[in-house]
Amino acid sequence: MTKLNLTRPFAVFDLETTGTNVGKDKIVEISAIKINPDGSEEILDQRLNPEIPIPPEVTKIHGISDEDVKDAPTFKVFAPQLLQFLGNADLGGYNSNKFDIPLLVEEFLRAEIDFDLKGRRFIDVQNIFHKMEPRTLKAAYKFYCNADLVNAHSALADTRATYEVLCAQLERYEGVEYEDREGNISTPVVNDIKALHDFSFQNRNADLVGHLIFNQKNQEVFNFGKHKGKCVEDIFSSEPSYYDWMIKSDFPLYTKKIITAIKLRGFNNTSVNINK
Repeated sequence: MTKLNLTRPFAVFDLETTGTNVGKDKIVEISAIKINPDGSEEILDQRLNPEIPIPPEVTKIHGISDEDVKDAPTFKVFAPQLLQFLGNADLGGYNSNKFDIPLLVEEFLRAEIDFDLKGRRFIDVQNIFHKMEPRTLKAAYKFYCNADLVNAHSALADTRATYEVLCAQLERYEGVEYEDREGNISTPVVNDIKALHDFSFQNRNADLVGHLIFNQKNQEVFNFGKHKGKCVEDIFSSEPSYYDWMIKSDFPLYTKKIITAIKLRGFNNTSVNINK
C-alpha cells in the first residue's frame, strides 16, 4: 500500500450517528486512525451517549441501540480527549466534507469547544471517487461495453448505448451478491423487468421525483426540508399552510397531484371520525 507523504498528522475518521441532520443529530460512535508523518498509526474508537433516542430504523443500519450507549460518555465529556487526539491533524473520510466534518464541528460547538479548522486540509475519498469515475452514460458505456460512445448526446446514439449498457450489466452482475443498508443480501440484477425496476430505486417513491417516499409503515413521508421523515398526512393536518405553500411553489405537477390526494384522504378520514 502506498505510503502517504505527510508533513503533519492525517486523521481518517468515520461517524455513526442518530441520523443525517447535521443541525440536530448526534454522534453515537467515532472511529479514527491517525497516521503520523513517520508512518506510525494511532487508533481511536469510542461510543458515545447522544442523550437523545436512536431511531429504530437507524439502529438497523449501524447496529447501535440506546441500550448499547446508555453508559457511554457524552460527547461533551469525551470532547477534550478527542481534541487532544486530533491535534492539528488534517482530516479525511468518505462523504466527510458533506457530513462527518460538519457534524463533528457541530458537536464541538455544542460542547462549547472551539475546534479550529483554520489551515486544516480535508480529503473526501467519495469526491475523489466520483470525479475520477464519472457517472455519465459515456463512462458507463466505456466501463461495461469496453468501447467509446460515438455521437454522444445524439438521442438515438444515447438510447442505443443505454440499452447496450443494460444488457452488459445483466451479464456482468449475473449471480453477483448485493448487500443493502440493512444487511440483507440478494442477487438483484437478474433478467426480470420487475426485479430491475425494484432495484432501480434508492427509496420507494410516492411521487416520481422522490420528494415524497414511503416509510416502513407504507405511509407517505417528506424526503426534503424541515419535515423530512415526517408523515405527510400528519403535517397537513397539524400545519395546513404547508400544503398551501407546496401547491403555490414550483413543485412538479405530479407531486402536487399526490399531495392533493393525501390532503383529501386526510379530510375524508377526519369527516368519518366526526360522523362516528
